[in-house]
Amino acid sequence: MPSSISPSKKEIVLDIPQGVTVKQDGFRIEIQGKKGKVVKILKNEFARFEVGDGKIRIYPLREKRSDLAVLGTWRSILESAFTGVTRGFVYTMKIVYAHFPVKVTVKGREVTLDNFLGEKSARKIEVPEEVKVTVKGDTVTLEGCDLEVLGNAAAKIERMSKIKGFDPRVFQDGIYIVRKGDVIEA
Repeated sequence: MPSSISPSKKEIVLDIPQGVTVKQDGFRIEIQGKKGKVVKILKNEFARFEVGDGKIRIYPLREKRSDLAVLGTWRSILESAFTGVTRGFVYTMKIVYAHFPVKVTVKGREVTLDNFLGEKSARKIEVPEEVKVTVKGDTVTLEGCDLEVLGNAAAKIERMSKIKGFDPRVFQDGIYIVRKGDVIEA
């Protein structure tokens, strides 16, 4: 992502990639591209951002070190959003079981884990609608354009298979994140 810090190190300027539209409404910023839409609220009492002329300008209202650190965080969030809406992100998870065969199914937004450690009832969670979940063999793949939402969905799936009442050194069954935040190749 082309970005630059002005010579005075007070302002960060991000170029908006081609094919991406950015709308600002106060502290809310909406970034839309061919892969989807990312909405973020960037609110800090000592930093601001402006959208215009194909660029996003981020600047501090004070010159304290902590305020300048916010600028770098916002830059990272916005660059990640640009990558997400143009190319997308993918998380890869592995289904591991040794004692009881586990079955993971996806219906709409609901992910179901059946027969985990021999349990009679299924464990279920809902993932956000912007996350696409696919199961193929012992691999669960999550795709989306918002890295934060994608990571939270993967964490929910991993927590769904948390073992309670068994020694985790012996029972290592579960669904675990093996690769995270990879950019989808075009």
